[in-house]
Amino acid sequence: MKPLSIAIDGPAASGKSTVGGILAARLGYLYFDTGVMYRAVTWAALNRGIAIDDEPAVTRLAEEIAIEMLPPTEDDGRQFTVRVDGTDITWDIRSAEVNRYVSPVSAYVGVRKALLHKQREIGAAGKVIMVGRDIGTVVLPEADVKIYLDATLEERARVATWNR
Repeated sequence: MKPLSIAIDGPAASGKSTVGGILAARLGYLYFDTGVMYRAVTWAALNRGIAIDDEPAVTRLAEEIAIEMLPPTEDDGRQFTVRVDGTDITWDIRSAEVNRYVSPVSAYVGVRKALLHKQREIGAAGKVIMVGRDIGTVVLPEADVKIYLDATLEERARVATWNR
């Protein structure tokens, strides 16, 4: 049997990351949270002094940098390892500064297009659990398995409160 690509989609705080991480661990697959790529681009822009509101420059950066998503390379609680141009930035992408700027970066059409290509390459290789928004419809429309998770508004709010 060929390795599968599995897409997990749904709204924020619906359990995508939790289910994706558990499933990836049990299957021995790569757990891939597409939102991490936007965080990586944001971190790289900030690290290189590129103004976040300079959409063309941020888009060029997204097209040029090498973003790697790997199984955990350190035993420090991480779900995966994230590298940009060979530098481990796994914990750096969770900084307050990246949190503050990731939303506008993820809204740039050029950035989305550049990362979509990279996400599809990873998905095409199989043996991946890809988690995020629009995964089953836009990123991996040909995924072998598609899962849509949802939760009540009350449950999502409760979980979101825990993550603060």
